[in-house]
Amino acid sequence: MVPVGDYLYLIIGIAIAFVALVVGLVTTRTRGRTRTEPRVDPGSGSEVLAPPEPGVGDEAETPRDTPTRTIEDTVLPEAPEAPTLERPESAAGRLVRLRERLARSQSPLGRGLLALLSRDVVDEDTWEEIEDTLITADVGVGPTQELVARLRTRMKVEGKTSAGVEDILREELVTLVDPSMDRSLHVDRSEGRPGVVLVVGVNGTGKTTTVGKLARVLVAEDKQVVLGAADTFRAAATEQLTTWGERVGVPTVRGPEGGDPASVAFEAVKVGIEQEADVVIVDTAGRLQNKAGLMDELGKVRRVIEKQAPVTEVLLVLDATTGQNGMVQARVFSEVVNVTGIVLTKLDGSAKGGIVVAVQRELGVPVKLVGIGEGADDLAPFEPEAFADALLGRTA
Repeated sequence: MVPVGDYLYLIIGIAIAFVALVVGLVTTRTRGRTRTEPRVDPGSGSEVLAPPEPGVGDEAETPRDTPTRTIEDTVLPEAPEAPTLERPESAAGRLVRLRERLARSQSPLGRGLLALLSRDVVDEDTWEEIEDTLITADVGVGPTQELVARLRTRMKVEGKTSAGVEDILREELVTLVDPSMDRSLHVDRSEGRPGVVLVVGVNGTGKTTTVGKLARVLVAEDKQVVLGAADTFRAAATEQLTTWGERVGVPTVRGPEGGDPASVAFEAVKVGIEQEADVVIVDTAGRLQNKAGLMDELGKVRRVIEKQAPVTEVLLVLDATTGQNGMVQARVFSEVVNVTGIVLTKLDGSAKGGIVVAVQRELGVPVKLVGIGEGADDLAPFEPEAFADALLGRTA
């Protein structure tokens, strides 16, 4: 009689042999050398095995008659062309257009005054019409009364010929705009640090566009410029400013949307110092929700900037078409920051050229730049003589 233990060893041995057989079959199939399903040779009608597919680790056999490409036959992708940088227009060309465009758009004011003063009889009713014309053009009550008083005196003393009237009116308009004001931009590098321009104003006045156009003005003067996109609350403003910079080869320092404007301004000035730039222009947020919030934000931006370099210019951007609303904005910003100059945009689209006089009287600072159109180079230095000529329709 066979012991029970021997039966147990026999059963275990058979099980091990079976498992080994199964594992061997599976391994053979997964090596990739298994034969594919047989196909029928159409010539002989017999079954023919297809060549085995290469498995992992095998080298695929390359047919010897496969043509190869030489280096000469290979077409390499072309490197992208570097963008062509634009060369902004000089100040001289801008001034020519300033005269032409203002002469076309502002002449109703100047020509209207000239027509009234050239009447055969200039009586009290005429002087009232002159006052109404000036006030309607946003000159302001005070400056209007001053101009009328001077015109009355000169007309009485010097007489009234058509040429004489126009010359008198031109001279008095120039005086009204005050040619003695310093309208130069303080953007020069000093003591190893760049000049810093802080651009402020409410959204919708063309503030960010003005920053881009100002960069072009300075590039045309061969200055090295860095832009700071500190209006972080509007993603479109950051993208817009970056595009302006790329067109003339000017770097733009930007931060995350909704980030701290002061940190972006700080970084922009830091980059300007490292790159030995002549000037850094910082675009700021234009939210006019309340004076306290505006003061806190702009005050912080300025303080942070001046840890590295002094702010040499604070430009307030105003829309010339907004009239007295623009004057309200001007007063608020002048109380918050030390405005050093004014940029009037859309001046060519309005007959209310008197805003130049009113805002200067209100703030005691000069209009330094004017926007004269939608083009990239339609930002020009403001010149009282050219402005007076334009009001009277003179282009030369």
